[in-house]
Amino acid sequence: MPEFIWRAAQPDGRLVEGRSEASANGVVLRQLRERGLTPIRIDEAETGVSSGTVALPGSQRRARAAKGPVNQADILALTSELSIMLRAGLALDNALRVLIDMSHKPSVRAMLEKLLEDVKGGAPFSRALGGYRDLFGDFYINMVRSGEISGQMSQVLQRLVEHMERLRALRESVVSATIYPAILLGVAVLSLVAMLGFVVPQFEQLFNDMGDALPLPTRVVMVIGHAFRQYGWVMAVVFAVLGWLALRWLRSPSGRVWWQAIALRLPLMGPLLHKYDLTLFSRSLGTLLGNGVPMLTAMHIATETVGNARLRQPLAKMIPVVKDGGRLVSAMSATGIFEPLAINLIRVGEETGRIGPMMIELANILNREVETGIKRALTFLEPVLILVLGVMIAAIIVSILVGILSINDLAR
Repeated sequence: MPEFIWRAAQPDGRLVEGRSEASANGVVLRQLRERGLTPIRIDEAETGVSSGTVALPGSQRRARAAKGPVNQADILALTSELSIMLRAGLALDNALRVLIDMSHKPSVRAMLEKLLEDVKGGAPFSRALGGYRDLFGDFYINMVRSGEISGQMSQVLQRLVEHMERLRALRESVVSATIYPAILLGVAVLSLVAMLGFVVPQFEQLFNDMGDALPLPTRVVMVIGHAFRQYGWVMAVVFAVLGWLALRWLRSPSGRVWWQAIALRLPLMGPLLHKYDLTLFSRSLGTLLGNGVPMLTAMHIATETVGNARLRQPLAKMIPVVKDGGRLVSAMSATGIFEPLAINLIRVGEETGRIGPMMIELANILNREVETGIKRALTFLEPVLILVLGVMIAAIIVSILVGILSINDLAR
């Protein structure tokens, strides 16, 4: 009969380990729960390979990233683990003790110890999280507060995990979509540097004696190549400084607002950014409403999740309309930033009393449209970048060939 190595938490939060013989890991799982233990991990003793059924999600990721400040990946991991332990019947303070014992990252351990100290002092968990508002955010804290009021903390934490996973998947799809165009752009820049810095100067001595007899395209390319060779480092430093200043200004409040306004007007990227921010708003509002957060509070928090100030302003104007007794669908229509499909979905939600689920459905629709739009944009952008790169390199080569042909004509 196979032997399993297990790790579990006692009701007081202490971790215990042991070995058990059983026909399957499910049998060990049942035995541990009958003994009042909360299973954390079950491995086969002979292979040391995890069975994967009770290992807490994210614990291995946190073990690998054992340095640096607390990040969103850490928040997602500990939320998932805390949800599992609470669902298994472990008390909140004991679950926090288990997380502290399992933590391999000093910054995460320090944060959990402070949370445990506040909870043991009688503070609600949501108030304890308020000390780390920059990490968790109002959305997370209000969701936890709703779980405390309703007595469904483990279910709320599970919904938080699902919400954070969807947002992370959406962000990763956007980032992944930009990798290939960025590589193409880098190749284009390196190719031009190689042509102007190394190839063109090889023909400089050949064309020097011709002077003004050289064709204009050849002269232009030779001047650019000569300047690049003589002042390349100076130009690189100047461009680097200008780029640093530009990034610094774009990170300022005025620069951020200016760029966000420009980005929304771009042919391909603008509509995608618009739908991406509305996806964040819709999913956040739907999740909050689904967990019993009041409408006005949920709208305020969901509006703050939108990064683009040009979209956040009309969304914020919806709050006074609803506060004065107006319908949500009327407030959405007045903003002018929602498509008819979104307005019709929320109208149905208001009529049936299911605004939260309709907001989640709207977020799913917008999410699919963003992913489809990214694929279409890449389908268009990739050949454009390749074509531009080919035209620029071909222009340099043709200019040199025209100069060589001019030398042959003069020789005759």
